[in-house]
Amino acid sequence: MNVIYSSEHFCVLAYPAHQGFELLDKAMMRTLFLYGPSAHHFYHAMEEIPIAERDYATIDAFLDGYCDGSAQPIVFH
Repeated sequence: MNVIYSSEHFCVLAYPAHQGFELLDKAMMRTLFLYGPSAHHFYHAMEEIPIAERDYATIDAFLDGYCDGSAQPIVFH
């Protein structure tokens, strides 16, 4: 597992052995695991964000869009 992005609101973890990514929404306490074609699409979509626009606000908005409707609540037992 590798942390590839971390901000006040989001964290993105890469799982190279599983060829997947985990998106953690810290503010909303939700998570989304992407693998296979979804992970591939996510990786390329992140790469398409222009370098000049790669700030926390832009990337967090991008990640929020990915999590909307698909992320699951984080539950502590």
